[in-house]
Amino acid sequence: MQKENQAFKIQPAERLQSVSEYYFSRKLKEVAQMNAEGKDVISLGIGSPDMPPSEETINVLCEQAKRADVHGYQPTVGIPELRKAMADWYKRWYNVELDAATEIQPLIGSKEGILHVTLAFVNPGDQVLVPNPGYPTYTSLNKILGSEIVNYNLREDKGWQPDFEELENMDLSRVKIMWTNYPNMPTGANATMELYEKLVAFARRHNIVIVNDNPYSLILNKKPLSILNVPGAKECCIEFNSMSKSHNMPGWRVGLLATNAQFVQWILKIKSNIDSGTFRPMQLAAAQAYSNSTAWHEEANINVYSRRRQLAEEIMRTLGCTFDTNQVGMFLWGRIPDSYNDVEELTERVLHEARVFITPGFIFGSNGKRYIRISLCAKEEKLAEALKRIRELEN
Repeated sequence: MQKENQAFKIQPAERLQSVSEYYFSRKLKEVAQMNAEGKDVISLGIGSPDMPPSEETINVLCEQAKRADVHGYQPTVGIPELRKAMADWYKRWYNVELDAATEIQPLIGSKEGILHVTLAFVNPGDQVLVPNPGYPTYTSLNKILGSEIVNYNLREDKGWQPDFEELENMDLSRVKIMWTNYPNMPTGANATMELYEKLVAFARRHNIVIVNDNPYSLILNKKPLSILNVPGAKECCIEFNSMSKSHNMPGWRVGLLATNAQFVQWILKIKSNIDSGTFRPMQLAAAQAYSNSTAWHEEANINVYSRRRQLAEEIMRTLGCTFDTNQVGMFLWGRIPDSYNDVEELTERVLHEARVFITPGFIFGSNGKRYIRISLCAKEEKLAEALKRIRELEN
C-alpha cells in the first residue's frame, strides 16, 4: 500500500531569524556570476592578503608534514612551542610580558575567539557593547548566542573613538563585555595609549571586560600598540591577535588571545568542549612565522601596502570621496560625496559600470552608511586597472 507523501515539517532554530547571510558571502556570489559571464570584476572588497607567508614558514610546514608522528590529535591549549613563540612575539613587538603557559590561548581566528569569549562570559539576555561602525561578526555571533546588543557610536568628528561621556550616560548595569577593535576596522583609526588607558579605566569603573581585537597593528603602522601595554589591563581585558593579516596567513586560521590566567581557563573550558588543537606541523610553522625578520615585516606590512595605498587614495579622489590620510591597516575608508542619495548608489554603479567591487560602509553599521571601504589586498596592477576604469567612468 502506497504511503501518502507528507510535508516535512522540520523548522530551523529560531536564532536563524536574527541573522542573515554574511554580506560578503552573498555579494561575492554576484561577483562570481559576473566573472563567469566574462565581465572580469576587480574585487577590492575583502581583506584577504594576496601575498604568501615567509619562505621559512612554508618550509617548516612542508618538512614537518612529511613526518609520520605528527598527524594525531593535538592539545586544545596549543603546543608549547607555539605558545612560547606567541609570548616572545608580544614581547618583541609590543613590549608586553605574557606567561606562555597560562596567559595565552591559541585560536583558529577572531571569529572563533568571539564565540568562545561570549560563551564564557555572557549569559543569554546579558548586554554587550558593540561599536557602530564595527566588524559585523561582533553583532551576528552575539545575536546567535542570545546576547542583547547595545551599540556605541564611533564618529568621524571624534576620531572614530568611543565617546566616553556618551557611554557614561548609558545604563551599563547589565553590560558584560565591550568589543573594541584598534587599529580600527573599517575606519583605519589608529590606537593610542590615551585611548587604551581610558578603556581600561572604563572597564574597571563599570566591572566590564574589554575585548580588543588587534589584528591590524603591524599594517602601515610603525608603532604597534597593545591594550595590554596599560598597567593592570590583563585583569579586565582580553586581546585577540591574528596571523591572517600581519603574516599573510588568512587561510591558515592561526590566532591567539592574551589575558590573565583565570580568563584563559574559563575560555579553555568552552573551547575544549568544541574543538581540538590544530595540525601540529601548522602550529610549528606558525611558531616559525612569529620569528620573521624585521626586514620581512617592513617589506610585507609597510612597503607593499604603502604602494597600494597610493593607488587606493587616487581611486577615492576620483570618486570624489574624502578620507583621513593618517589611517593605518589594510583598508582605506572614505566618505562619499553628498550628491549620492546613499552609498549603494555609488558602489552598485562602480560594480556594474566599471566592474570594480568596493565595500559599502553600511554593512558595518548605520554610522558607516555614507562611507566606502577599499581593500588593499590586490596587486598594484589590479588597483591601477581599477583606477583606470573608474576614471573612465567618471570622465
